[in-house]
Amino acid sequence: MTDMQQIFTEYAPQYLDQYKDRMPKNHIKTIDAIIACRTADAGVVVHDCPECGRVHVNFRSCGNRHCNLCQAHKTRMWLEKQLDRQLPGHHFMITFTIPEPLRAFFRSNQRAAYEALFSASSQTLKTFAADPKFVGGDLPGFFGVLHTWGRQLQYHPHIHYVVTGGAVSTSDGKWHPSRLDFFAPVRAMSKVFRAKLKDRLQQQGLLHLIDPKVWKQGFNVNSQHVSGSHQSINYLAPYVFKVAITNSRIIKVEDDNVIFRYKKPKSSRWRNMSLPILEFMRRFLQHVLPTGFMKVRYFGFMGAKPKISRQKVRALIELAFGFETEDDAPSPEKPGRSMPTCSECSCRLVLRYVMSNLFGPIKGTG
Repeated sequence: MTDMQQIFTEYAPQYLDQYKDRMPKNHIKTIDAIIACRTADAGVVVHDCPECGRVHVNFRSCGNRHCNLCQAHKTRMWLEKQLDRQLPGHHFMITFTIPEPLRAFFRSNQRAAYEALFSASSQTLKTFAADPKFVGGDLPGFFGVLHTWGRQLQYHPHIHYVVTGGAVSTSDGKWHPSRLDFFAPVRAMSKVFRAKLKDRLQQQGLLHLIDPKVWKQGFNVNSQHVSGSHQSINYLAPYVFKVAITNSRIIKVEDDNVIFRYKKPKSSRWRNMSLPILEFMRRFLQHVLPTGFMKVRYFGFMGAKPKISRQKVRALIELAFGFETEDDAPSPEKPGRSMPTCSECSCRLVLRYVMSNLFGPIKGTG
């Protein structure tokens, strides 16, 4: 089966020749990383077995966050951390989507536009959490993940949030739960989101680049109830470090076209789509994020410097529910850390050194 690395290895020279005059540097860096991943160009990791003495040499992964081969381990580690930090009670999956007329602007102004999207959507959630008609707490907790693709690799920026079903009120020091199946009205959230996004883009001096008619149409906000935090976290985990398309969806390259699988929304049936190779590569690379941009962000009491600890929040939730929460079902088993073992005797291997590439400096372990 054809994979992304094979496609980029064979067709990158042709793609670079066609687009070299207008390619962002981070696209070129991503192409180089995918081609080098788990080859001699990426370097080697050397372990040895203290039991039988066998030396194990493996090619390094590139570590690029857009590489298909490098994300499974990161997803597993992120999921393990989140399961350790999960809170009891119901949660919501709330998604903010940019309408089609705005997407060309977002594509051309990615860093500023994505920052505005995070700012407007997170402030919208805080606004409705603080409203006593819905939640009544000015300190909610939630995290969001930015995605920029649709099922056919089209440009489709949106943020998925996992939101706790309630918030802490700093005025009375209590946990204020939302309804089990309702956080806030999505139509009202979409209007507030639209207004906040417009204000943020105006502050950035970019509003003049957008057709004023855009602000007269509806924006899409979707809210889905999830009974427990571990369910929402498990649901979102594969998406956190997901790339625009996985190797398992690529069927083959035939007659200079890439054929891949996709599903339509609300359908379980796989369909095939064919794109010219260079167009397929272009669609994939348009989802490469600006260098250093944080695609996963935490807010409220889940943020980096919260006003209240998670332990205190947990205690307030349990107190509000009389120590009986909806998360009474056993938590799912956490993924174990994968430790390298010897293929001959199954003994745990010892790392000896890492070579950044076959001709680079060696970093020993002492």
